[in-house]
Amino acid sequence: MSNPESWKTWEGRVVGGKFPLRQWLGGSDHSAVFLTDRHGHSDQKAAIKLIAEIPAESERQRARWRVAAQLSHPNLIRIDEIGRCQMNDTSLLYVVMEYAEEDLSQILPQRALTAAEVTEMLPPLLDALSYLHGKGLVHTRIKPSNVLAVGELLKLSTDRATAPAESGGEGTRRDVYDAPETASGIVSAAGDMWSVGAMLVEALTQKPPFAPETSPRDRGVPASVPEPFRGIARECLYDDPKRRCSIADIKARMQPAARSVPDRTPLPAAPIPRRNDQSMWRILIPIVILLIFALGVRALYSAFAGKPSADLPSKTEVAPVASAPEKPTPAARSTAPPATVKAAAPPPVHQPPAPPKKAADSPGEVLLRVVPDVPRSAKNTITGTIKVDARVEADSSGKVTAVKLTSPGPSKYFATLAEKTARQWQFSPLGADGRATGSTWLLRFHFKRTSTQVDASRVSR
Repeated sequence: MSNPESWKTWEGRVVGGKFPLRQWLGGSDHSAVFLTDRHGHSDQKAAIKLIAEIPAESERQRARWRVAAQLSHPNLIRIDEIGRCQMNDTSLLYVVMEYAEEDLSQILPQRALTAAEVTEMLPPLLDALSYLHGKGLVHTRIKPSNVLAVGELLKLSTDRATAPAESGGEGTRRDVYDAPETASGIVSAAGDMWSVGAMLVEALTQKPPFAPETSPRDRGVPASVPEPFRGIARECLYDDPKRRCSIADIKARMQPAARSVPDRTPLPAAPIPRRNDQSMWRILIPIVILLIFALGVRALYSAFAGKPSADLPSKTEVAPVASAPEKPTPAARSTAPPATVKAAAPPPVHQPPAPPKKAADSPGEVLLRVVPDVPRSAKNTITGTIKVDARVEADSSGKVTAVKLTSPGPSKYFATLAEKTARQWQFSPLGADGRATGSTWLLRFHFKRTSTQVDASRVSR
């Protein structure tokens, strides 16, 4: 399709008689991704990607997907099913994949990642890439939209994985994430490293390092990119594939201590000087005398400790300062002498009972408070505080009937999470003229990397 958003009109259709297109998630002019259900499990989300079938490439594309479906790594998106279908007059290929809540391309328009966040992002991405290269495959499309969050895990898409090709024939270079040699049809692991460098710069600056058509002499990594990422990106973006960073190189730069392993050879023990017998006795005899003297003093003290003597000073008891009476501990009750004077208890003060509250005075209160459960992968994208305000309408029974985001904040993901959570709250009804009525509340969500808080206040109608 010429316009990517024209795919959105396909929402509601069913692919292959079993995969409903619930919601258009994005795509390009030649492909689209929709939210769907796993076959036979309407409560389990999945993603389905549709591409227009090109007869000459159809079998090759399906073969690539079959290979990708055999991959198993915690940081790779799982492929569940592949097939082909006919929608109206259009022949399509489809692949059903694990559903991801968010991808990096949704975060970068709002803010750049911090150096700490990139430090957390790189290891799982490199592990997944290392696994692919070890299987004789290359990813070919490492870019923000293909770095996804599934629960608390960062995952890399797999539907573009393919075997390396060095045909030297005509190829296609679509954007800055494609290495220069892809224009000649060369696809290799070194091309993936170029993509890592380009994505690294964009993750930290919100912009690609340069346009695809920029000449080599004008290419450069912005000075605002902090080390070690600036050096990594610069070495990934060499025109010569043989000069580019490897995965091992990047891991070494991320852990500089690993490059210099300390010498763990045990040092030779220092020689212990031998003492002659006379010097040993010169030390031992005074120690023995001191021990005998100390033991003798202790024995004498123990003999006199149990008997009162006029020659020994008596222990002086200091009367405690009078203070508020405390409840004695069980030990104190068994050893303390009986009190001679009993303090008179103050006469009880009788207060009239408070009048019962009328229904008309009931201000309403929160009965069920629900705080969003934010996955760790989503928390890691937060810098500072993301604030979302939701206006909630509750009926006379206290159940939420409507939620409106009055301030959705910068993230669509956290806005949706706040809205879903607000619908689960419950309130006590207001009292008006002795009857229960509905109420309006303002819920303010504060999403932080370390915690999530929700404040509730009633809104006057």
